Amino acid sequence: MKGQGEDEEKAAPKLTRKELMDLLGAEFPQIFNSRSGYDIEKVWHGGCKVRRRFSRNSLRPGGTLSGATMMELADFAVYVAVLAAVGWVPLAVTTNLNINFLKKPKPRDLIADARLIKLGKRLAVGEVDLRSDGEDDLVAHATSTYSIPPQDR
Repeated sequence: MKGQGEDEEKAAPKLTRKELMDLLGAEFPQIFNSRSGYDIEKVWHGGCKVRRRFSRNSLRPGGTLSGATMMELADFAVYVAVLAAVGWVPLAVTTNLNINFLKKPKPRDLIADARLIKLGKRLAVGEVDLRSDGEDDLVAHATSTYSIPPQDR
């Protein structure tokens, strides 16, 4: 992702990729399971790279991936980035999501690179670059705000 520092990617996440996958599978089995098409490829403190495997069910007329599929992946990516930065807070919720569709995505896997651009105690703001697997050009760009509930101490 452009503008992302190397140090940011090297910072240790609060939860590892495996921990996130296990926790998400246990908490959200209807969405995050072996058949859902989602995979977390990489996490770091405040960022991640996630994948949505191609499914014909995600196509819309014209043979392109639906906007809903891209929005869903963008939202998931920011959620993973938030959890990587703050730890397991499953009640963190989206309060805003804006997306710009830039190019017709190819009918193949969709890749999302997310990073937090602001992390506070109660709100996190992230941005996401979406690409068709194997392509350099963006198919969409999203920004999202998450509300982080107070954690018991």
